[in-house]
Amino acid sequence: MSMQFDTRPAAYGVVIREGAILLAYWKQDGKEGWTLPGGGLDLGEHPVDGCRREIQEETGYDADIGAMLGIDVGHWPGEERLDGSDRDFQAIRLVYEASITGGELTHEIDGSTTHAAWVPLGKVSGLNRVSLVDIGLRLHSERPLNGKLPTP
Repeated sequence: MSMQFDTRPAAYGVVIREGAILLAYWKQDGKEGWTLPGGGLDLGEHPVDGCRREIQEETGYDADIGAMLGIDVGHWPGEERLDGSDRDFQAIRLVYEASITGGELTHEIDGSTTHAAWVPLGKVSGLNRVSLVDIGLRLHSERPLNGKLPTP
């Protein structure tokens, strides 16, 4: 017998410039915290396009999506779901390096995030944040340089 569960693919961007990371403040059903800009993919949407769209929706910025830094899997038991479903939930989160190409910082309206900000990297550890922020920063720090792994 196989377990029935829901799966949602999502794409997120790690955007770092001048010693700061671009984060969005997520707030939903009594839970909140800083997160990477990004989110669920629409049906049939390519992850790069979805990442670009989500960054624009949540921050107001246009972004160039670079290398995939890694894939993270989140699991929430049915009783912990925020949407009222009782089925377990699995998120497949594709994490990309991204850079800003235009636009200006604005806040999402009627979405799952309330605002976005550039946060100095040295202040991230003191923030109320979701685990995806730490995962994204770890993946970013481990990325290959010029296609080669860093030397130990």
